[in-house]
Amino acid sequence: MKDTSLAANPYIQLVIFDCDGVLIDSEILCKRVLISMLSELSVKIDGNYFDTYFLGKSYESAKEQVSDDFGVILPDAFRDNYWEALQVVFAKALMPTKGLEDILQRLAVRKCIATSSHPERVAFSLTTTGLDTLFNGDVTTSSEVARGKPAPDIFLLAAKKMGVAPEHCLVIEDSDAGIIGAINAGMSVVKYTGASHLQKNQPSGFENVPVIDNWCELPNLYPSIFKVALSQG
Repeated sequence: MKDTSLAANPYIQLVIFDCDGVLIDSEILCKRVLISMLSELSVKIDGNYFDTYFLGKSYESAKEQVSDDFGVILPDAFRDNYWEALQVVFAKALMPTKGLEDILQRLAVRKCIATSSHPERVAFSLTTTGLDTLFNGDVTTSSEVARGKPAPDIFLLAAKKMGVAPEHCLVIEDSDAGIIGAINAGMSVVKYTGASHLQKNQPSGFENVPVIDNWCELPNLYPSIFKVALSQG
């Protein structure tokens, strides 16, 4: 694999954020809703299964996984029903991850989003949390590429749209699928574990991929991408 350490690339011009589990603390909510809905179809999964096979991946990938493992083909209405249930939960409980807005406002380089979520869900999530004004529509979703994460396609497209070469991009991800995709795109990567669905202080599982569980740790890794020192917290 390519070297994704800071020493290999100190010249970051673009930070590419995953959305769910990085910008917004959504994965714990998605997990609860999806486990409940699948149980109604006699598909019994737990949190570890969700993290292993669904985290960071597209709906089509999750649907195929359920079919392979349980012999159950999700009905056509399942995706829409899942999204409707999520909207209710998101409207009540969805929040940005702690300290995120401080980080975004102090970035001295450009930023965008690359997410496996469908466009309607991303738009709803960003509007609900007030993050939409901080990204100005600079969002790339898996609906725009032939292959979702862990393929590198979504990251390469996001960088192309922003006019930045892959070697000058830093990706912030919470999932193994996203980390693999970013590495294969030739980008630097940091794993973020500060959302509610992940254990803190866990190694990334990837050589040269550092882990942070608090946004105030990011300037220690990449001080040059910030305009001013961040408050601690």
